[in-house]
Amino acid sequence: MSMLTPPGMGGQYKITGDKYPRMRPARRRGRLAFAAVSCVTVLGVLGWGTLQLIDVFTGGDKASAAGATDCRATPAKANASPAAVAVPKPAQVTVNVLNATTVGGLAQKTADELKKRGFRVGDVSNAPKEYDKKVDGTGVLLGPAASLKTSLPVLGTQLPAAEHRTDAARKGTAIDLIIGKGFKGLATQADADAALTKLAAPRSTPAAEKKSC
Repeated sequence: MSMLTPPGMGGQYKITGDKYPRMRPARRRGRLAFAAVSCVTVLGVLGWGTLQLIDVFTGGDKASAAGATDCRATPAKANASPAAVAVPKPAQVTVNVLNATTVGGLAQKTADELKKRGFRVGDVSNAPKEYDKKVDGTGVLLGPAASLKTSLPVLGTQLPAAEHRTDAARKGTAIDLIIGKGFKGLATQADADAALTKLAAPRSTPAAEKKSC
């Protein structure tokens, strides 16, 4: 029996030739599984990258934002509410015109003009010693504490640069217009009327922002 004859063949078969058959080792399933997983991973990464490029060039973010719920804060309309304190009309305001300057007749002239504009005129005279020749500005408007947001602003429309003062111990509702050294005259009729209209107009208060979802 030849050494090349497989055992158990009984010499019936012989292997001839100068080449020997090679025995292929069995494939390992582990390597095949690893290769398959690697291929799937690579394909997944390539696919994800492709989708990202498509989103960049086609505006995918805008499309996504359009599909999402739009919840934006929108300012509400202003609610018109009347002023906290009612502003009196000129006919409801009594004014004492006092001259603290050395110019004679200035108090009477100013009082006459205020009367033409609808104000009630009280005393017309020289200013008391505490104010006489001591007011450097255009004038001082002096009234009781309650007049700070009522009659004083109304008279202030006629002399915008005047200083507003209150006296807690003062009696009555009349207010004083004390003419100072810087007085050049009352505001023009047109400017005074515009200021009165603005003062008497209802105040608008904006409401809180509303969100529309």
